[in-house]
Amino acid sequence: EVQLQASGGGLVRAGGSLRLSCAVSGLTFGNSAIAWFRQAPGKEREGVACIVSDNDDTVYSDSVKGRFTIASDNAKNTVYLQMNSLKPEDTSVYYCNARIGWDNYWGQGTQVTVSS
Repeated sequence: EVQLQASGGGLVRAGGSLRLSCAVSGLTFGNSAIAWFRQAPGKEREGVACIVSDNDDTVYSDSVKGRFTIASDNAKNTVYLQMNSLKPEDTSVYYCNARIGWDNYWGQGTQVTVSS
């Protein structure tokens, strides 16, 4: 059974930093893409960052480019999202997602709240 466990959310002031972790079990990272999405109240879920496990290629949304960094520790089957220079508009529930071929897996969310 594939499981994704997200952690690391919390309350931070604008300009601060947080690091989210997504621990993945039940699959190996090879040939997979791990992504972070977020969803604010009343808004659609949006992609934030993605990393391809076999070559570490990364993609970021324009709204977080230059502030967030996604990284993978394949030995620990964990993907991190380092979030710097946080803004109130980054406040959301953050979800990690794993895709392998046609299969798509979601973890539970972790709340990030940025106060102004």
